[in-house]
Amino acid sequence: MKDFIHTQMASERAILVGLITANQNEAKTNEYLDELAFLAETAGAQPERRFLQRLDYPNTRTYVGTGKLQEIKEYIEMRADDEDGGVGLVIFDDELSPKQLQNIERELQVKILDRTTLILDIFALRAQTANAKTQVELAQYQYLLPRLTRLWTHLERQRGGIGMRGPGETQIETDRRIILDRISRLKEELRSIDRQKVIQRKNRGKMVRVALVGYTNVGKSTLMNLLSKSEVFAENKLFATLDTTVRKVIIDNLPFLLSDTVGFIRKLPTHLVDSFKSTLDEVREADMLVHVVDISHPAFEEQIEVVNRTLHDICPNEDKPMIIVFNKIDAFTYVEKAADDLTPRTRENISLDELRETWMAKMNENCIFISATERDNIEELKAMLYQRVKEIHTQRFPYNDFLFQHYEDITDEQ
Repeated sequence: MKDFIHTQMASERAILVGLITANQNEAKTNEYLDELAFLAETAGAQPERRFLQRLDYPNTRTYVGTGKLQEIKEYIEMRADDEDGGVGLVIFDDELSPKQLQNIERELQVKILDRTTLILDIFALRAQTANAKTQVELAQYQYLLPRLTRLWTHLERQRGGIGMRGPGETQIETDRRIILDRISRLKEELRSIDRQKVIQRKNRGKMVRVALVGYTNVGKSTLMNLLSKSEVFAENKLFATLDTTVRKVIIDNLPFLLSDTVGFIRKLPTHLVDSFKSTLDEVREADMLVHVVDISHPAFEEQIEVVNRTLHDICPNEDKPMIIVFNKIDAFTYVEKAADDLTPRTRENISLDELRETWMAKMNENCIFISATERDNIEELKAMLYQRVKEIHTQRFPYNDFLFQHYEDITDEQ
């Protein structure tokens, strides 16, 4: 069954396709394609060419216009005789409808993926535990169900074949019934996992819970390793972490639980949000959030908005305390404008010191600038976490406030 789900595209050469629309200019489209290229590389593909088209809205039949589709086809045919095997994969930077997938695949005669399929594929590669694998498989089946008409599958063999097919039932109806049965079983497995997670969370007692959240690949796992002195897997690739990792952290005399959650991303498939409910419950049940931001990324403010929107979807009626940690200050770069350059300043022309004096300055003690890899300002972050966790702890256990004060007095005397 795993072969049916996974796209097996390691080392395949890929073309990326995006649209410039009224709501998305060329610079923004290229930025999105940069992220799509990173996704493709994470999955094992090798992006080698981009195709852009300016349209008011996607073509309902072929996403791009027929002329652009023909241009892509000619490029694929031109590369067909190359020694490296040519282009075998075309990736579109939006979710394609079943009709669009079918029409494009018929015209180009190569494998077609959209952004959602690509993200699901990466999740399938990254899933290690039974929990993550179950969640990913459910999301994949939910995505595939309305797209069965373009798939040459023979899933009836998993039901025993002969004797399992209804009178007059077509192959597509059989496949749909099998997938619906599988979705039902996976949902039941996840409900069982949810019950186990609830018991685990209850067994943790009344300790304050802090959840690391943020866009994918901003350094959450690296920060987790620093604070908890553990070895959580961290890698410069998207979605390096799928399973929520929980560690006990002690700063001075104060223990609390720190969880590292799956990273968010633009256009995150709704199937994944639904399937990863048990993972995202760590965010729902956290007492405080630490929002990690990659300050070196040119679109970090948009990434903040993406995370905030996703958090609102997860916890619509909750206003949790939050610290924003601007990470990767060691990788921050900017180009200073020449004195005779009269063009408007862009994000690339603003220094880190200037950024600190923008809206971030109004956050007072609710944000901090660090480098997790270089360990810059980590002690300051620990002090900030200590103060925030202490406030939550003393609200929950008022009688402990005297003990904290007594401990701090003794520490000051020493």
